[in-house]
Amino acid sequence: MPRSILRSWNLGSADLRARLIGVAFLLIGANVLVWLWAVIALHDRSLLLGTGLLAYTFGLRHAVDADHIAAIDNSTRKLMQLGQRPVGVGLYFALGHSLVVILLAIAVGVAVTQISAHYENLKAFSFIGTSVSALFLFLLAAFNVIVLISVYRTFAAVKRGAPFAENDFDILLNNRGFIARLLKPLFQIVTKSWHMFPIGFLFGIGFDTTTEVALFGISVTQAAHGASLGTLLVFPALFTAGMSLIDTTDGILMLGAYGWAFMRPVRKLYYNLTITAVSVVVAVLIGGIETLGLVGDTFKLEGPFWAVIEALNDNFGALGYLIIGLFAVSWIASVSIYRAKGYDDLEVKVSSG
Repeated sequence: MPRSILRSWNLGSADLRARLIGVAFLLIGANVLVWLWAVIALHDRSLLLGTGLLAYTFGLRHAVDADHIAAIDNSTRKLMQLGQRPVGVGLYFALGHSLVVILLAIAVGVAVTQISAHYENLKAFSFIGTSVSALFLFLLAAFNVIVLISVYRTFAAVKRGAPFAENDFDILLNNRGFIARLLKPLFQIVTKSWHMFPIGFLFGIGFDTTTEVALFGISVTQAAHGASLGTLLVFPALFTAGMSLIDTTDGILMLGAYGWAFMRPVRKLYYNLTITAVSVVVAVLIGGIETLGLVGDTFKLEGPFWAVIEALNDNFGALGYLIIGLFAVSWIASVSIYRAKGYDDLEVKVSSG
């Protein structure tokens, strides 16, 4: 199956391969340059490099939010249906989204230089931001569970020999992601990869997860201690580099996966069954850790369990790597199950829906 995905990336011949290589060099080069900037800007304050790493991992984690996956997934699928082989969907989305983060980080930093004496009062926003984030993620999981059940029922019906209504299924997929649903009409205008830049900007205005709140907290802290604007911008730049890396990779993987999935309808069903299930797990995992962290901190709970929860919240950036690993492991497991069950041999009747 991995070879089939690789072949699907090559449907656009040498031009597609050249664009993939170009995007890879761009991402790697940008990440290297941002880290060089961080090392130069923070060379005399080595402890802040750890803070920079935290901002970077926040970007990695934010990129695997269900709404990011839904937005990139829907747009990649639409552009492929228009006969394109887009490689920049995730990159443009991440850049638009990051623009909001950078602008707000600057605004927060400038404001705090004027009100640094009241910085302690601003800490209340951390509690509010985390509470809203956890609630949002649980709602996201609930909506995706509904979609997951519908996808599973469709998959089970197809296995029994029922016809596959592809148009109806596409409508179902477009309902994934809370913000993606709110901005659903805007996705109709996406006919090129760069159209995802304004979509990403609007997603950023949604301020949907605690990672941005944490990033602004970093900016606030540094601004309150008299950091220059150049130093202040290092942290949102690292956040942007991390998120762009994962979002772009996500879009390219979906390009390959959908190229593979379009070869057979059952693959399209199975792919979406897998990715939606993982999105539910991720939303519940992050929301649960955030909620338990708030409970433990508020009521000063102690014990081995709460110590683990506190450690997870204190090292929230590293959790992003766990999530990425979860996606990788779940995809490998799903591929193995797919091949073991012989789903590729199923005869699927496709109707216009």
